[in-house]
Amino acid sequence: MTTDLIHHTAVIHPGARLGAGVEVGAYAVIGDAVEIGDGTRIGPHCIIEGPTRIGRNNRIYGHAAIGGEPQDKKYRGEPVALEIGDDNTIREFVTINRGTGGGGGITRVGSRNWILAYCHIAHDCSVGDDCVFSNNATLAGHVTVGNHVILSGFSGVHQFCRIGDHAFIGMGAFVNGDVPPYLMVAQEKYARPRGINLEGLKRRGFDATRIAAIKRAYRALYMGDAKLDDAKTQIAKIAAASDDVRAFLEFIDAGERPLLR
Repeated sequence: MTTDLIHHTAVIHPGARLGAGVEVGAYAVIGDAVEIGDGTRIGPHCIIEGPTRIGRNNRIYGHAAIGGEPQDKKYRGEPVALEIGDDNTIREFVTINRGTGGGGGITRVGSRNWILAYCHIAHDCSVGDDCVFSNNATLAGHVTVGNHVILSGFSGVHQFCRIGDHAFIGMGAFVNGDVPPYLMVAQEKYARPRGINLEGLKRRGFDATRIAAIKRAYRALYMGDAKLDDAKTQIAKIAAASDDVRAFLEFIDAGERPLLR
């Protein structure tokens, strides 16, 4: 720990471990059993409680509250943790809670995520890599978010729901069911499918053949009158020649909550 990078008003617990080049701003509080990787910068007035492990080169802005106890009445003080990867940007007033004993005991956030002001990631959530959470996006407990997912401002996800890779959740949408990979959903009381996330897929290098297969799978599931089992049979045929559609089908098969349709 390099003392000239730690503001003199910051409070660092003796049980915290800070890597090389970690900066800590004024009046920040770093608690016991907190581990912060090399090059991470902690803004003023942040509170980081442990057990929490934060990777390298993250930027956490002022007043964020990271690693707090889960907001769950069933929590009784059992040992639980938070893990955050590398190269994340976590803006002002973001809250990320540790897990619960009954939910696996750990909350996980991957790497290279962009989490804007006032977002909340609740206990036992799992967030992948390269996601964007716009202002005030909120995850209830036990939510799983894949990679390259965008949650627009003021969107919310119900507990235990899953959001698949490359999905786009529109502004103000409230998601109360699983969202398969590649979908774009928009507000209509609750979130409803509105096509695939075409622009996002193009930006990430999906070519015309891959996109065409995903579109066919989307039409089979959402644009006809087929029941779910019949739609899955159609999708399985498309999946035979498409890894993307195979992932789409595997996501559907793994669901425990109703599918968003």
